[in-house]
Amino acid sequence: MSTPDTTLAENKDLVRAFIDALFTKGDLGAVDKYLSEDFVDHDPPFNAPGDREGLRAAGALFREVCPDWHSEPQLMIAEGDLVVEHFTAGGTQRGELFGVPAPAGGHPLTLRGTNIFRIRDGRIVEKWGRPDELGIMRQLGIVPS
Repeated sequence: MSTPDTTLAENKDLVRAFIDALFTKGDLGAVDKYLSEDFVDHDPPFNAPGDREGLRAAGALFREVCPDWHSEPQLMIAEGDLVVEHFTAGGTQRGELFGVPAPAGGHPLTLRGTNIFRIRDGRIVEKWGRPDELGIMRQLGIVPS
């Protein structure tokens, strides 16, 4: 039988495993393994659809543009059925992103943000997120610093 503390730790481990699989390892199947069929992304990144396929597309985009993309949770807090993750992610731009081609030799990109995940029956059912999209735009030179 799980205690509340065990469940909170399990929820954090689930989110950590999902982020590692999708964004660090580039395993697009992580969407099927960790997200519920009725998953809703309330704040999809970079105008992706707010469902499982939108998150899969975001993972694929980052891996295509930055093959060495990795995400590191800096802080994880669990309460009830929620897990809050503050992260730093990054990689070397090797492909075009938002119409900006990669310079010769690549260009380092860093993305920081915060996500809130809701867990039900061992799967992620909802996500709210605030990635620093403006920061990425500035790094690409689309928006002045």
